[in-house]
Amino acid sequence: MQILLIRHGESEDDFLEENYEGTTDLPLTIKGVDQVEKMCRRVSEEFPPEFIWSSTLLRASETAETLSNTIQCPVTFLDDLREMQDMESEFNFRLRAQNVLSNIKVNSANYKRIAIISHGGMITKIIESFLQLPPEINDVWFNSNNTGINLLEYTDHPYKLIRFLNSTRHLN
Repeated sequence: MQILLIRHGESEDDFLEENYEGTTDLPLTIKGVDQVEKMCRRVSEEFPPEFIWSSTLLRASETAETLSNTIQCPVTFLDDLREMQDMESEFNFRLRAQNVLSNIKVNSANYKRIAIISHGGMITKIIESFLQLPPEINDVWFNSNNTGINLLEYTDHPYKLIRFLNSTRHLN
């Protein structure tokens, strides 16, 4: 099974003074909507998913709904795909990511390719979980630009593939 991990488009949260979007819940900007439309065109042409899982935060849900409408596939929204919570430790955040990835994998077993629309921190933690890095390790960061696409793959062999990380070619 292939997993497209996609970060939401630019949102009004990007311009907050503390420069960390976290659990704030503001919509996409005009630029963010444009980024999402470009990402959707690329995904629909190159690797359309059969199912979409998305964070419930507005910037991610708007991104997911646009992708769902573009490729005509269902989307399910999960609170566990939200960004790190205010009082949540790095360790617990990682465990949440590990659990949500495991649940998504089980509930997506009938699909060849799915998409997960989420946030930079959660995408890092999902990739760490995919790589089975120990949860105690919290000094790794996988850069995620707005609408950056990552393609991970569980194969029939005893290994996993990272096809690419943080591709934003659609924005050029």
